Amino acid sequence: MKSRTWNELTPGRKVAGAVAGTVQICLAAAAWRDLAKRPAASVRGRKAVWAGVIAVNFVGPLAYFTWARLPE
Repeated sequence: MKSRTWNELTPGRKVAGAVAGTVQICLAAAAWRDLAKRPAASVRGRKAVWAGVIAVNFVGPLAYFTWARLPE
């Protein structure tokens, strides 16, 4: 599969890419904000490690919200 430049994409694919990018940025921002405000005792593992995990595409923020946070 040949990769295409932005200008070669159809309008529908451009919209899909923009939506996916926006969702990714919003998920990561929400996870980083929660991580910054949450006490270290309320996080499974080291906060620095989770900060790096959150940067990994959609998987990181979803993993953080699923496994890192301890019930308060």
